[in-house]
Amino acid sequence: MKTKEEVRVQLGQIVATPGALEAFERNSTNGFGFIQRHSIGNWGEICAEDKEANYAALESGARLMSAYSLGDGTKIWVITEAKDDQGKRQATTLLLPDEY
Repeated sequence: MKTKEEVRVQLGQIVATPGALEAFERNSTNGFGFIQRHSIGNWGEICAEDKEANYAALESGARLMSAYSLGDGTKIWVITEAKDDQGKRQATTLLLPDEY
C-alpha cells in the first residue's frame, strides 16, 4: 500500500456539477484547492475507514472520494472514477452530496 508521501492521483477530466459551481460562486472560491488536496491524498473530512479505503483504491483502481467544507458550511465531494479497462481514471467530479 502506498504511503501518504507517495500519493499522486490520476484525475482524468475534471468536471463540476451545477450545484457545486453555484456553491463555489456563493463562497467566492473555486474547486482548485480541493482538487489539489485530493490529488495528493489529503482526503479532507471523511472517516478513517473511508481514508483507508482510498489508500486501498490507489492499489486496486477503485473509486476515490474526498469531502471538504466551504466557508458557509456547504459540503463538497470530490470523486475520482475507478480505473477503466486500460488502467486509466477518466474523470474527477466536484459535486454536492445530494447530487450523487
